[in-house]
Amino acid sequence: MTTALDKTLKRELRIDGRSFVVTLSPESLKLTLKGKRHGLELKWEELVSGEAALAVALNASVGKFSAKPTAAAVTAAPPKRPQRRQSPKRRA
Repeated sequence: MTTALDKTLKRELRIDGRSFVVTLSPESLKLTLKGKRHGLELKWEELVSGEAALAVALNASVGKFSAKPTAAAVTAAPPKRPQRRQSPKRRA
């Protein structure tokens, strides 16, 4: 006998030394890096209809959880602000 999935269920999963959170809800299955909000989400309807296979292939090609950051993910350091000159102290 199985139990109906009527509320969200979260479990931690370790893959290659990295922690992920798997979230099962009545609407979808979601996999995220632990401590992050955004991840890979598959709706149950897409999974059953086969549309999820295309979505997974597309996300895999982009490298959603790649070990090394992609060039788009690497951002340049913000420009340094010029130092302000302090005005000389006035003597009274």
